[in-house]
Amino acid sequence: MLNSERNQIFEEWVERHQATLLKVARVYGSTHSDREDLFQEIALQVWHSVDAFRGDSAPSTWIYRVALNTALTWTRTQAKHERGRQDFEETATSLIAPASGDPRLDWIYGRIAELDEVNRSLALLMLDGFSYREMSDILGLSENNVGVKINRIKAAFAARLAKEESDEL
Repeated sequence: MLNSERNQIFEEWVERHQATLLKVARVYGSTHSDREDLFQEIALQVWHSVDAFRGDSAPSTWIYRVALNTALTWTRTQAKHERGRQDFEETATSLIAPASGDPRLDWIYGRIAELDEVNRSLALLMLDGFSYREMSDILGLSENNVGVKINRIKAAFAARLAKEESDEL
């Protein structure tokens, strides 16, 4: 593939799927600068992956897979670098992100940030309306495992919300 062709495909993908890339960076980056760094790393990996795309899946599925895999690798790398340091932002239990203006959206992103890596990825994919099969393809899990994990996430979120609402009364 020619560089000009690769660049054109990359630009189209980033323009069409920028929200996905930003969303993944928002969930996996704990600070504003982390999110910027991660977004750039994801974009770079998407650019590198253009040649490997065979068209077996939709570009959106491919881009999500690249973005999530990059975020997971980046998170592990960051954890190694940050081991032993305690920064307020890193010890915060909720996702640090600009306020959306919608407390429900802020609440859900905060709960997603508390999940482990795989469940965090599943929650994002679920919010974006991916099917169990697509989630299975992206994350390399069986469809049954995806279904079980999603049901557990939903149940945990519902229980947490019920507890928070009862604590307010």
